[in-house]
Amino acid sequence: MKSTINIITPEQALAMQAEGALLIDVREPDEHALGLPVNALAVPRAHLELDPSSYIRDFKGPLLLFCGSGRRSMLAGEALLQKGYRNLFNVDGGYQRWKSENLPLQTGELDVDFSERYARHLRLPQVGIEGQKKLEASHIVLIGAGGLGSPVAYYLAAAGIGTISIIDNDVVDKSNLQRQILHTEAGIGSPKVDSALHALNALNSRVKISTHQTRLTSDNVHDIIANADVVIDGSDNFPTRYLLNDACVELAKPMVYAAVERFNGQISVFDAGRNRGVSPCYRCLFPEAPTGVDAPNCAEAGVLGVLPGVMGLLQATEAIKLVLNIGKPLSGRLLQFDALAMRFSEIQIPVDNECPSCSLSKP
Repeated sequence: MKSTINIITPEQALAMQAEGALLIDVREPDEHALGLPVNALAVPRAHLELDPSSYIRDFKGPLLLFCGSGRRSMLAGEALLQKGYRNLFNVDGGYQRWKSENLPLQTGELDVDFSERYARHLRLPQVGIEGQKKLEASHIVLIGAGGLGSPVAYYLAAAGIGTISIIDNDVVDKSNLQRQILHTEAGIGSPKVDSALHALNALNSRVKISTHQTRLTSDNVHDIIANADVVIDGSDNFPTRYLLNDACVELAKPMVYAAVERFNGQISVFDAGRNRGVSPCYRCLFPEAPTGVDAPNCAEAGVLGVLPGVMGLLQATEAIKLVLNIGKPLSGRLLQFDALAMRFSEIQIPVDNECPSCSLSKP
């Protein structure tokens, strides 16, 4: 009786399969959805090792084990050896080699672009097929297509957010190009939302980009964010932040906030609308707007070009976590970044029970 696992090529496996050998693909369901060898039996490794008799009817027949590269299938084979199976073969190179040699595959449940574009997401247990579909069905509203909005928009589009609405009434200026990476020299003088639309469509044509060349006002804010799953604040002024905060509280929308100045940035998630009395809102952190001396804007104080990139990436990360409902969001916490010291610090943001926007007594 054989007591070792024989290594075979994908072509040899195909020939043995034609003669009646059972080919078992031990990858995970999200990987099976990308496609698998024709007539292969798809059984995740953990399931096969737990109860092989449920899947293998012929104890003595040849078993061809298959995975992404050959490593997991070898481990599965070693587990089967311990359970008494002897006629075992491991397919060298697995799916990667099978596909590169153009051997027959049966199409998975996902379209080719989806499976190839989001392949690294699909391999994450916290995302997988269902999570990626959730991202594709989501709607995120982004206020601002500037320093913060640029990296946010790029990474949300790359991640496969289904609809991204971008609100900005400004035009591209040469001084923007130092940090606002959505825009190029060719776009100088054109609306930022048009420049953003062009860049994001070039990155991911699956994503719907909805643009609004307008300033956020009390007249339009509710309509703009009404259908959003998450709202991202990429604005650069306090009146807009207060306006957006109050609307998000009223409509129960989580708001991902960030701000930058010189070499420092900060970020938080304000989710008081869905968690009254538990999560703070922006007004809990800043009951009143700081003076211009205490909080000058980028045009006055300057900003390190890469800093909005760092903070914008963190905003995109928080937004994706909120859509997927994974991890621990920054709600109730203010994460601060000092680029010169390359140091992050965190402070707690308490709920203001007298907050005019989110207190429990507020209707």
